[in-house]
Amino acid sequence: MIHAQLKRGWQPMLAIFIFLFIWEISVRLFAIEEWLLPSPTVILEEFGKVWPQFIPHLQSTVFLAICGFLIGASVGLVVATVLHLFKPIRDTFYPFLILSQNIPIIVLAPLLVIWFGFGSLPKFIVITIACFFPIAVSALSGLQQTNRDLYNYMSMMGATKKQLFIKLELPHAIPSIMAGMKIAATYSVMAAVISEWLGAQKGIGVFMTLAVSSYKTSRVFVAIIVTMLLSLLFFAVIALIEKYLVRWKQKGEPS
Repeated sequence: MIHAQLKRGWQPMLAIFIFLFIWEISVRLFAIEEWLLPSPTVILEEFGKVWPQFIPHLQSTVFLAICGFLIGASVGLVVATVLHLFKPIRDTFYPFLILSQNIPIIVLAPLLVIWFGFGSLPKFIVITIACFFPIAVSALSGLQQTNRDLYNYMSMMGATKKQLFIKLELPHAIPSIMAGMKIAATYSVMAAVISEWLGAQKGIGVFMTLAVSSYKTSRVFVAIIVTMLLSLLFFAVIALIEKYLVRWKQKGEPS
């Protein structure tokens, strides 16, 4: 399995290496100023220098992202369930669900500060808004794609609406739900960084803002790279959970 993963992963790794090599050579060849575009080696050196003071910022962002993701996932699943089970509510409120994603978070953030202050609440709201939509839409789509033959068969056997939902619709929606959660997991990190621009004391967003204000571009790249790696890590964790759930679902299905 490891050999197969390495076999699949060598091409993107090679592409990343070539990109970094061209970046490094270009910066040196054209003598680009460090404040404008630092080379990968300079960014790596800066990463080693700032790592001890960067850890508290990283911990704050991870905490915000995880909490916001869990809240957003919970809200998304509840919304999807309600919209699925109650068609009049779905017909009424589904357009509002779509419209909620047309409000730019960066514009909404200052209003949240005015309404709720500079505490944790507006930050959690920002992350929740970013996370709940992909989960709600994916879960709702998965629930509505349940095999109708199985649904009708279980209904004829006397299954209640609750039994149909728990034993048939929800298990069949797991792949769609997990797909939405993978998207939301990456959004949670980005939203956490954005939320920290609202006046937080620490966090990757705060670290990035301080670096920009002092023209320390290499530190900005450190923050960007760590944010990307965090997003990939969150995605990988959800993918592992998905693999376990799908395997469990397949084992539980009658042969």
